[in-house]
Amino acid sequence: MIVRLYSKPNCCLCDQAKEVLERVRERIPFDLVEEDIRADPATFAAYRYDIPVVIIDGRDTFKLRLEESEVEACLRRALHGTPVAHSREHGE
Repeated sequence: MIVRLYSKPNCCLCDQAKEVLERVRERIPFDLVEEDIRADPATFAAYRYDIPVVIIDGRDTFKLRLEESEVEACLRRALHGTPVAHSREHGE
């Protein structure tokens, strides 16, 4: 499973998101791909006001703040074949 984190340097919410993902990854294995949102103009235009953005299996799943329990629940659903839904607080 691939979890993509769009972030940028000197972003405290991005740092917090990465910490949450790393803690969850200790319990649930996944590949974490961290990308600087500024590297691609289209990605930057799409998400610049929402970082950090977490994409699980190709779906925008979390934006701004991450709750460890919500991230873990989403990953467990994805592992068991249940579609990952947007977080009620962070999704669109």
